[in-house]
Amino acid sequence: MANYEQMNGIALAYMGDAIYEVYVRRHLLDQGLTKPNKLHHTATHYVSAKAQAFLIDKMKAQNLLSETEQAYFHRGRNAKSYTSAKNTSVVTYRISTGFEALFGYLYLSGQKDRLDELAAWCIKTVEEEKA
Repeated sequence: MANYEQMNGIALAYMGDAIYEVYVRRHLLDQGLTKPNKLHHTATHYVSAKAQAFLIDKMKAQNLLSETEQAYFHRGRNAKSYTSAKNTSVVTYRISTGFEALFGYLYLSGQKDRLDELAAWCIKTVEEEKA
């Protein structure tokens, strides 16, 4: 397995995007959603760049991340990306890349309990915001 400590922020975000998406998809299926259109539309409330930037702001406000987790978030946020933001600002896109890098780091470093905890917190926070 590749050494996550040596990975750039974009590579970590690549993995983190998929990992967070799995948590969200599982949650939506557990909620009884099964129609593809509804699943996709609902998932965007959790996985969009705007939603992920919102979640990072909440994490910071609640001092939820350790120093190491913050460092991996910054690695992703500050990474040079060659793709452009879709339907959002560059700043929001970069913050969401940091969010995804954090999830990639947690997954690749084998911190399943922490990953479960943060994913559950994110899902709950998005749902509270929607209510």
